[in-house]
Amino acid sequence: MAKKKKIRKKPGSPPGTLVFTGEKKVEYPFITKAFYNQEVYEYVDLKGATIPKPSPEGTTWLDVRGLSDVELIENIGKEFQIHPLVLEDILNTGQRPKYEEFENGLFIICQSITASRNGKYEIQTEQVSFYIKKDVIITFQENNEDLFESVKERLEMGRGRIRSSGANYLGYALLDSIVDNYFLALDQLEIELEELEMDILNNANQSTKDAIHHLKQESLQLRKFISPLREAISRFSRSEHALVPDFIKIYLNDVYDHTIQLMELIDTNRDLLNGLYDLFLSEISFRMNSVMQVLTVISTIFIPLTFLAGIYGMNFEYIPELGFRYGYFVFWAIILVLAGILLYFFRRKRWL
Repeated sequence: MAKKKKIRKKPGSPPGTLVFTGEKKVEYPFITKAFYNQEVYEYVDLKGATIPKPSPEGTTWLDVRGLSDVELIENIGKEFQIHPLVLEDILNTGQRPKYEEFENGLFIICQSITASRNGKYEIQTEQVSFYIKKDVIITFQENNEDLFESVKERLEMGRGRIRSSGANYLGYALLDSIVDNYFLALDQLEIELEELEMDILNNANQSTKDAIHHLKQESLQLRKFISPLREAISRFSRSEHALVPDFIKIYLNDVYDHTIQLMELIDTNRDLLNGLYDLFLSEISFRMNSVMQVLTVISTIFIPLTFLAGIYGMNFEYIPELGFRYGYFVFWAIILVLAGILLYFFRRKRWL
């Protein structure tokens, strides 16, 4: 995952100081508004930083795209009575996933994950924040691309109970959508691991070792985001806040179960990566042993041949075989027979 340069808040700044610390991903931040009840669904792309008023006759969903406009975030906070510390966390895009409760609302912050395999496996992260009030939910996304198209489709089509429920159920649906993306990212990782295993068996080299190290880093990033998210969802599902009725807890428990599955998958993939590294070392060692085996056999064969050649290379005037007419041919016959005997012996011992 590519590392991005972060802007840090000035040390000693008072709590609630609003400073955008992330990467500017939307040139002109804007807000979209969705309003719905059992009979109606309306969606408006405001194409600007206008803060619309919620309607009391249903649920209003405001989706903020882009976090670089600090003034816009501050105005939203004033309009909906959001605590300054919440606004500070929204603008600090390196936040750890967490869940917090306030008298007038609930705050959830998490990291959305998408994975790509263009050349190598890469994960892209985006901080997503939710502020849930009675009949109002406000989401904050870093990117221009919408993470919640599938949820908006459900709202538009009126599938399930999403239109008949309030902002708290919509918050669950959005959180569930983010968790589902983690499963997709892990599916891509499993495909990568399978291909990497075949590469190790067929052609283990330095690039294979680099790929294992890279996947270990990406896997650690996934665990870094999933582990606190599991804790946050657990707190959400056990909350006694008025905005978390019992019927919502049933759905939140299901999302919590999904995060447990994700953690198990992460641990399994980590074990697989360790196993692949061991396999890589074994494969390299096996190839080295094969090379050394061949070199040893060749050396062993030529040692007695060199001995014989050395005898006939001695510069003595009187050597009995020098006068023998077929001495040269006998010499080569002995060498070939000796080499054949050694090869046969190695094969019998299964050294070849």
